[in-house]
Amino acid sequence: MDRIQAMQVFVRVAEAGSFIHAAQTLSLPASTVSSTIKNLEKHLQVRLLNRTTRRVSLTPEGAQYLAQCQEILKLIEYTESSLTDSVKRPQGRLRVDMPGGIAHFIVMPNLKDFYKRYPDIYLMIGVNDRQVDLVQEGVDCVIRTGELTDSTLVARSLGRFRWVTCASPAYLKKNGIPQSLEVLSQHRAIHYFSGNIRRTGEMYFVKDNEKVSVPVSGTAAVNETGLYIKMCLEGFGLAQVAENVVADHLAEGRLIEVLSDWQPASVPVSLLYPHQRFLSPAVRAFADWITELVRDGNSVT
Repeated sequence: MDRIQAMQVFVRVAEAGSFIHAAQTLSLPASTVSSTIKNLEKHLQVRLLNRTTRRVSLTPEGAQYLAQCQEILKLIEYTESSLTDSVKRPQGRLRVDMPGGIAHFIVMPNLKDFYKRYPDIYLMIGVNDRQVDLVQEGVDCVIRTGELTDSTLVARSLGRFRWVTCASPAYLKKNGIPQSLEVLSQHRAIHYFSGNIRRTGEMYFVKDNEKVSVPVSGTAAVNETGLYIKMCLEGFGLAQVAENVVADHLAEGRLIEVLSDWQPASVPVSLLYPHQRFLSPAVRAFADWITELVRDGNSVT
């Protein structure tokens, strides 16, 4: 029995709370994961996991063994990376989750540069705006916008996104350019909703530390940034979006910023990953790259 591999399988099962979820994140058959745990328990002569039809949980001995395995595996990873050129040439599979706008309009246009620097990293990009359980879903790190609430994760600030209110030239030609917040009642907005957070048809502005929300009617709501921008380009109404995401559209005149004296509040952007004593070279490489990318854009500090 490969004891190191058995430890890796056990740690993933314990963290995921499921043989099936662990098998998926390890790219192994569920039968292999199950037999590995059985052989490990037989070798140690102790039960590590309590099994039910829906979930597995740690026995007291399993909890003790888990903590020791996690420490051993991190030490092995750190030792290997420090003795090879993996720090200078990071490699392996890296799973990163991020919002659609960042994936499509910031990461994707610069992805070739990432692979020029790190050709040995196999990047798995998950695109969604929902909160993910990094450990349970096998995610190495995640990019999030907005204020953070999860204190169990390590957060690295990437900067802040400046948000703008904008519309297509066709929309503004037909409906006029809003010169003040008072005239927004005569305009339409594209509404956006995400998970349990639903914008109720309001647009948000800040001027001289004064925060204002203004109801603006609309005919549709979406929950994906790419579609949100597409509808704005097609003239369905006003939109509020990170300037980084629509920088090319603004520069080339496909979208026009309005109400620049009343901008939406800037939004913090962070990279989060589980607390680890030793951060893998691949995660560190991606963190450095995305930090440079965001801060070289039109973000504000």
